[in-house]
Amino acid sequence: MGWQLNCRPNIAVSTQIESMTERRRTILVVDDDAAQRRLLGDFVASLDFQTTEAGSAEEALDSIRRAPPEMVLLDVRLPGMDGVTALAEIRKIAGDLPVLLITAHGDLRQAVEAIKSGADDYLLKPLDLDELEAAIVDAIGAAGRRSSKERAAPEMPANFVCASAAMRHVLETAAVVAPSNAPVLILGPSGVGKEMVAEMIHRWSPRAKGPLVVANCAGLPESLIESELFGHTRGAFTGADSDRRGFFRAAHGGTLFLDEIGELPLHLQPKLLRALESGRITPVGSEQPVEVDTRLVAATNRDLGEAVRMGNFRDDLYYRINVVELIVPPLQERSDDLLPLARRFAEEFAGGPVRLSPHAAQCLLAYSWPGNVRELRNAIQRACLLCRGDVILPEHLPAKVAALAAEGEEKAAPSGRLSQVERATILATLEECGGNRTQAAKKLGISRRALIYKLRAMED
Repeated sequence: MGWQLNCRPNIAVSTQIESMTERRRTILVVDDDAAQRRLLGDFVASLDFQTTEAGSAEEALDSIRRAPPEMVLLDVRLPGMDGVTALAEIRKIAGDLPVLLITAHGDLRQAVEAIKSGADDYLLKPLDLDELEAAIVDAIGAAGRRSSKERAAPEMPANFVCASAAMRHVLETAAVVAPSNAPVLILGPSGVGKEMVAEMIHRWSPRAKGPLVVANCAGLPESLIESELFGHTRGAFTGADSDRRGFFRAAHGGTLFLDEIGELPLHLQPKLLRALESGRITPVGSEQPVEVDTRLVAATNRDLGEAVRMGNFRDDLYYRINVVELIVPPLQERSDDLLPLARRFAEEFAGGPVRLSPHAAQCLLAYSWPGNVRELRNAIQRACLLCRGDVILPEHLPAKVAALAAEGEEKAAPSGRLSQVERATILATLEECGGNRTQAAKKLGISRRALIYKLRAMED
């Protein structure tokens, strides 16, 4: 401090202090998958930390010896020295350096043993970015300038509707993962807008100028799925009158969105896995592999974890496509989106401004929408066809929706808003659990993600 008192600063000391400050804000990401490293690095950077990367445990140890970071994100499965062995070596170099292990479900027992051996925490794949942020903050605190809640909101298309906190969170997470090449798995019931989320990931990625190719695995004949995905050569089978590029090559330089990936036949799953791991495909009827540069985004309304347990989906493919998991909530859980979406669809189908009568709006809010956004869109299209003026009335809506016109205003209130009792219960449980959201969710009997949605609703 003496150099501050009207004397020339000690440049060496000043530089050393600045260097230490920079190191304190650095997190080392260790993973042999470049796309995974990029994803984690981008997310860490969004929290205002600097990042360094290592593709192996040996490279990470060298990096730590040269310039110890403030924290290490360490994958368990690494070529050569594995993450658990590397953890023991890290403890020899820097005994108090926080280390967060990242592990697949199959390595859970190993991860628990590693915790006993000195790991500070572990996260399971697929990654929950909220959980990752909480683990980083728990270990080393916030970076100081911004948190995930303060990140700039992604730029939406002019005609795009996203009014609910739950949907904003999905898209904010999509914007974080978009710059990487990491595969993304989008989950949610039919009709919630999973393809729209995939389009946003492509739009916000460096591949935006390349093609976005959409393929629905459930809509392809099983006998043709392989040639549709990987292409075929002329004469490969009866009816193959010419060469076909296939979806992977059509999406070269861009993004391939595979919808309903849970319907992919089991015998084709190893070939898809090889394509994702090697970046090469082999067209049907050919022995010559073809290199492709394609980012995969997949979606399903099925529980793939259960499908793996039942033997209907390969576990290695599941973990490969599920680096990041995005869950799109059903429309019933994002009721703040309902009326803005209805008005947007009405304007689209009517070709101009159309109003919803108060009773019609009440019907829309009271109905449960099991078919989600797709069902709402169809209902509004029907209403616009039957509406002779510029006001949609209950009688213009489908009968099962219009029947709710007699329901009271109380039932029409958006289901996403929390009662005072529920707010008080959540806050009391969080306080009882010391702010630990995972424990609080267990006590409340809900999932951790459901608790996060409720907390965001309380903030609005």
